[in-house]
Amino acid sequence: MPNTLAPITDEDAYLRALNQARSAAAAYHGGGDSQMDDAAYDRLIDAITAYEQKHPDQRAADSPTTLVAAGALPEGSVVHATPMLSLDNVFDAEELARWAQSLGKRLGGVPRGFHAGPKIDGLAVAAHYREGRLVQLVTRGTGTTGEDVSHAIGTIDGLPVELDTPVSVEVRGEVVLLQSRFEEANRIRVAHGEDPFSNPRNAASGSLRATGRGYTIPLSFYGYGLLSAANGETGRLIREEMTHTELMKALGSLGVQTVDDTPVGTLTSPLIKDIQAYVGRVATQRADLPVGIDGIVIKADHPQDQAVAGSGSRAPRWAIAYKLPSLEVISTLAAVTWTTGRTGNIAPRGEVLPVEIEGVTVQFATLHNPGMIARLGLRIGDRVVVRRAGDVIPQILAPVTSARTGQEKPIELPTVCPGCGGEIDMSQERWRCLKGRACNLPASITYAVQRDVLDIQGIGPKIVAQLVAQEAVQDVADLFTLTLGQLTEATGSEKTATKILDRLAAAKQQSLARVLCALGVRGTGRSMSRRIADFFFSMSAIQAASAAELRQVEGIGAEKSAWVIAELAELEPVIAKLAAAGVNLVEPQKSAPAADTSGSGQGAGAALPLAEMTVVATGTMTGRLERLSRNDIHELIEKAGGRSGSSVSKNTSLVVAGDKAGSKRTKAEQLGVRVIGPDEFAQMVSAYL
Repeated sequence: MPNTLAPITDEDAYLRALNQARSAAAAYHGGGDSQMDDAAYDRLIDAITAYEQKHPDQRAADSPTTLVAAGALPEGSVVHATPMLSLDNVFDAEELARWAQSLGKRLGGVPRGFHAGPKIDGLAVAAHYREGRLVQLVTRGTGTTGEDVSHAIGTIDGLPVELDTPVSVEVRGEVVLLQSRFEEANRIRVAHGEDPFSNPRNAASGSLRATGRGYTIPLSFYGYGLLSAANGETGRLIREEMTHTELMKALGSLGVQTVDDTPVGTLTSPLIKDIQAYVGRVATQRADLPVGIDGIVIKADHPQDQAVAGSGSRAPRWAIAYKLPSLEVISTLAAVTWTTGRTGNIAPRGEVLPVEIEGVTVQFATLHNPGMIARLGLRIGDRVVVRRAGDVIPQILAPVTSARTGQEKPIELPTVCPGCGGEIDMSQERWRCLKGRACNLPASITYAVQRDVLDIQGIGPKIVAQLVAQEAVQDVADLFTLTLGQLTEATGSEKTATKILDRLAAAKQQSLARVLCALGVRGTGRSMSRRIADFFFSMSAIQAASAAELRQVEGIGAEKSAWVIAELAELEPVIAKLAAAGVNLVEPQKSAPAADTSGSGQGAGAALPLAEMTVVATGTMTGRLERLSRNDIHELIEKAGGRSGSSVSKNTSLVVAGDKAGSKRTKAEQLGVRVIGPDEFAQMVSAYL
């Protein structure tokens, strides 16, 4: 169960809770900005339900626990021939099992099967087709009547104007704004002088209802139901004995996008334990889905089971929603701080009142850049939607403008660099100190010498600070021309200085990938530097590459390719100094070992052992891998032909799980991804160790 509110103890508190729930539901279902996030709303409804169970004589006739959309919406202009009901909720495996047992009792035996699919977090609609042509689009509304939004016909991806078969049917599903389109939708909206959407669901709901706008927000549709039309025949498309699984296949055959088309697909099984396993798999992939989901819908698959179980006034008894923990919560933006990074970028960070998301307490969230702050019109004191998905740093999506009290204050944008007090280049959306890397030179050099980059042991932050203070180092290339005297002055020891000189000499032979990483090109890191080096093989080729050529490297798009070209032009004098100092600027091309001396069969011309594989390493490595840093492991994976991944998904080929592997191992097992230990992996790539 979700965290509960303090119990409602008297009728006055109960009535206040009802009003609060109705207000939140009206905003949620009506396309406005709800000041309550999903988790808080679920806790409120849970508290109301608990009170009503203890005091049934006090339960309001219009309680939100008994009405579709909590009874918050007015009657619509279109009557649904078959009511569009809500769903009751469960929150864990135990509650799901109890629901399945209760369903079995209603049926007088075990259900013939279950169908499970993602619960799309959008706006429920009914699409009416007559002889294959979409003639009317209606919102769910009160469940018995809905609002006519036929003006949106022809503007929604996945909901065709004409079906592949000329039948008369009613298609039910959710209209959504894809996660990838949310930021662009807010750009469009703000450009037209309107408040930003607070989240993708709000954007979908408001955009579907809107008329007379001078712009269009691109929406999508995912179908979950197919009914016979009230005003036409379906021919042989729909039969009374069809299961829900068969109906979904029929719906997809018409050319409609359905929940089957999401990356997680759907599952049909006679066993509730299989459904619970599916829930676990969906939960692990949820953060990577293109469409927002807030749970999984489980239904009795057979029509006779559905008929026997029946429905209540608000929800069917043969279906349930397994709610997942919310990825989005509402908090208050308390402050914004500005820092200058090692490449000179100036970044804002939002401080929010502590809030829990998926069991993690969040106090800070990224605001990306000043352009985003201005575009969203964010203010200190705003109620804001904060999203945390998987391993991604929490981010502030948008303000809840309807919650403003007038006490909010503008966010002060920096007029000078917060690091050095110098001028700022504000020509791009990401602001940067005009001094670039020189602004925070100690951080830039400290990053370059660390073990996972140039691996120059003995030069720590204190020594870097001394070298910068005595102006012995003004960029990464100056490291390789340091003298014994300069190092002795910085370290206070000639013996230490001599050791560092030896390590600097060895560092000249580091791979091109590590040298490129040490330069600190914006938009690249260790993994991206390896991909670029593996693609071009020499620094001169990278410098000569066009934007189109750079975009052939996985993970580089139009924006990042432009950054790389501009950054390499800026760094040209530093690269020239590296070459003059004898630093390696060539990457040997990947190949299998030249000769097979181990009996492993990996001789000349043999295929790379990890070719075409995405490999994730997690936990503490042991055995032959124990001495390797995390970056060393990544390099080993890529030398053996694989791609190093940071998170587990259905596209992961292999997980190397060391001690205390934790959630990534669990996720891999749930997805059916192969998991091996460090010793087995070391054997696989032994020729590259």
